[in-house]
Order: sequence, then C-alpha cells, then structure tokens
Amino acid sequence: MEPVVVAGAGPVGLVTALLLARHGVPSTVLEAAGRRNPSGSRAICFQRDVLDVLDRTGCAERMLARGVTWTTGRTYHRGDELFSVTFPGTGPGAVPPWINISQAEVEGYLRDLAAAEPLIDVRYGHAVRGVRQDERGVEADAGATVRGSHLVGADGCHSAVRKLLGIGFPGRTFTDRFLICDVRAELPFPSERRFHFDPEWNPGRQVLVHQCPDGTWRIDWQVAPGIDLDAERASGALDARIRKIIGDLPYELVWATVYRFHERCAEAFGTGRAFLAGDAAHLFAPFGARGLNSGIQDAENLAWKLAFVRRGLAPASLLASYDAERRAAALENLRVTTRTMEFLVPQTPEQRAHRLESLERARTHPDPRTIIDSGKLAEPFWYLDSPLTTPSGPLGGFPREPGAARPPVPGVLCPDGPCTVAGERTRLRRLFGTGFVVLTAQRRPLRLPAGVPHTVHALDDIDTDGVLREALRAGPDTVHVVRPDGHLAAVLPSAAPGPVADALHRACGR
Repeated sequence: MEPVVVAGAGPVGLVTALLLARHGVPSTVLEAAGRRNPSGSRAICFQRDVLDVLDRTGCAERMLARGVTWTTGRTYHRGDELFSVTFPGTGPGAVPPWINISQAEVEGYLRDLAAAEPLIDVRYGHAVRGVRQDERGVEADAGATVRGSHLVGADGCHSAVRKLLGIGFPGRTFTDRFLICDVRAELPFPSERRFHFDPEWNPGRQVLVHQCPDGTWRIDWQVAPGIDLDAERASGALDARIRKIIGDLPYELVWATVYRFHERCAEAFGTGRAFLAGDAAHLFAPFGARGLNSGIQDAENLAWKLAFVRRGLAPASLLASYDAERRAAALENLRVTTRTMEFLVPQTPEQRAHRLESLERARTHPDPRTIIDSGKLAEPFWYLDSPLTTPSGPLGGFPREPGAARPPVPGVLCPDGPCTVAGERTRLRRLFGTGFVVLTAQRRPLRLPAGVPHTVHALDDIDTDGVLREALRAGPDTVHVVRPDGHLAAVLPSAAPGPVADALHRACGR
C-alpha cells in the first residue's frame, strides 16, 4: 500500500503520521535535519481539547503526568496588581483546561511512538527539494524519489513544500523582538502565571512568567528591536533582567533565545493531492497559545479525511473540506492574535493611546479583564459553515468573542463527560477517533449505511451519571452524529434513519 508522504518530523508531522496509522494508513515522514533534538521550551501550553487529540496518538498520559497547570493568573501594571483569575482544580480522571510542558519534550514522546509504529517510516536527512503530482499520486524528491498517494507539508514556517507548490504566505512581521529564557529556580509563587505591563524594569513593554515542569520557569520579555543576546550575556544585563523577577535566589539558565513574531496565513491549505499543516500553513503571535494547538487540530482534521479517502470510504472531494474548515480556523486565530498584538505591541499613535487608556482605566474598572487583552486562550473553531455540517437552524456564525459558551450545535466540538461502555468507566471523547459515533437518546434499532464506519451508543445505556444528556441538551428522541475528530456533524430531532444516513453521507463529503 502506498504511503502518505509527510514532510517534517516535528509535532504536527508526527501527529499526522500517528493518526493515519490508527486508521491503518502507512506514512513516510521526510525530515530535512539529520536528527531533531530541539532545545528550549518553545511552545509550552497545550489546550484541553488538543490533549484529547494527543490522547488518540498515545502520548497524553505521559504529558498529563509531567505537565503543570497554573491555578492563578495575575496581571500587573507598573507593579500594581490589576486583577487575578483563579481556576478550579480538576477532579480525578478529568482533563485540565491546559497544561504547560515543553514542545521539545512532547516531540520526544511522539518520536518514541512513531519509532515503535510499523506503519510509520521516519527518514532523517531527507529534505524535500521537488514535488510532482498527477491524478494517481505524488512524488517528493528528497535525494531519492519517494512516491505516495498524498503529501502533507508540515515542514514549518520556511516550508519547502509551500514554496514548491507556489502557495503565497501573506502577512506581516512585528519589528519588536521578544527575549525568552527558561530559568530553573524555586520561586515563591508556584502554580501562578504573571503578566506585567510596563514594569519599571522593562518600561513601555511587558513581561510574562509561566511555570513549567522540573522547577523551570518560562520568562518572556518584549525587548527593543536591536537587542544582542550574546552582548547581554557578556555584560551581565541578562542576569540583571532575570534578577528583577526572581530576586537573589539561585537559578540556572537552561535556554535563551530572541525572535520576532509573525502573523501569516497561506493563501490556500492545499492544491491537488498536496496539503499544508501547522506553521507551514499559518503563523500566529504566541499569546493565547494558538500556534501549535491549531497545528495539531490541522493534523487531526486532515488525517481522518485522508484515511477515509484512502480506504474508499469517502470521495476525493472530501479533502476540499480541509481547506474550507482549517483555513477559516486560521483566519479566526489571525484575527484574535492580531488584535492582541495591537494591544501588546501598538503600531500607531491611536493604538498606543488605547493601550495606555485601557491600562489606567483597568485600575478602577469593575471587570478589568474585559478591557485588557493579554491573549485569549486557544479554543477549537466552530465548523458551522462547513460543507460537512448538517445545519439545524440559524446559528449566527463563529462567536466573535473568544471563550463564548460552546453550545452543542452542529459544527461545534462535542462536549465531554463520564460514561460507561461495556461495563468500563471512560469519557465520551475517548470513543472518538477512527469512525463516526452516533448518540441516540433511547435504545432502539437504527439501520445506517454500511459504507460509513460508525458506532451507535444509546444515552440510556452509557450516560450512567446523567451528565451527557445535559451537556448535549438531548431531547427524548434526539440523535447526535459525531465526526471522527469529535465535531458534531448533525443534531437531529428524531432517530428517523433517512436523515441520520443523509447526515453521515454529507459528513463524508458525498
């Protein structure tokens, strides 16, 4: 069986390969570097819904055992605390809203899983230098010709695949730089995130402090465009920066880097049999953790569709929905992060005046969180307008305010909750991944098309705690059709087999 060719053995490429393997589809992963041993924390925040995706690859348990979840977020302006937010702890077996763990460590887990999977062939030192495709497949020139049914470009922001496909990557780069350090120290405010606007030791800019595993703290400073990290190290200026935050405590500098933020989105997420995912398709400022989280959701969206097409379960036209869904998600992330960056790094006199006025007003505002934008945490996109979604009345589009309540309507990620299946306690989302899940309100026979992999569960049987009915807003005869990636494809008022079959066919691109 011909493989899917994946360019890039970073987290997005490896997740793509692992999810394809779960569907029984082989892949060949071509990595330009001779070996990958990424240093530093890089992306650190993994959102709860993305942890469910990573659970389907097999690495979430290790991540949850190692990751740190901060419970309190404090925001300061010129040394004065404007507000704090406290998050409740999670109960036994529940997935936290996010965890902090370094991208490098997670990539190591994924690498181990890929190495143990016979359907995945990872080839290091194989840079993609050419791409050809026809109606039967693709060929990647990576020193030798590698043939496959499809190509996934998950090869980062300087993607060779994107350039070879001739896909534009418009957007902008912010001139201000950001200095990032991983510092190992015993700080007196564990389980907290601290965001400083305009502190006296970084005037006119901001500093963000996050806790990570092993007593390591990630510190982000906004700095002037001309910063020289080597000179800062040699002069002691870097040590002085760190001391302003940790005081006289002993510390170890684990990693440091300086970089600029980019806001870009590919003009298309695919052409023919070749597709883009992760940083190859989009770049966002990191405040809100929308980069890698979104890239992993790209991987899952594309993997199940490629698998269904490869296995003859869906027409090739299903793959067009990848661009329709994930590019819309990227543009929404771009809108949110651009607005955040205009607050954090104002580019015009009007933006600078708005930032200053908002920070001053926040000191007396009844809810300062509504006027201070330090980054809205990543969340899954709502595929309300997707061609795969069976509409159920006017929905009004994706909510313009991040964090808006997520109703269980078609296109939205299915809620989670405890359930019992075959006598075993589990979570609803652990039933998703390789086929469709049909949730009926009552026990009754339901004849559905044989050509679409699906499992039927009656809430009467699995919802032993009564949590799922409430979360789904299930009526006495409703049916919820859930896609392999956990998004609701349809919410139907009754279990009539015709409309349920139609919803399944539509969700397969038929």
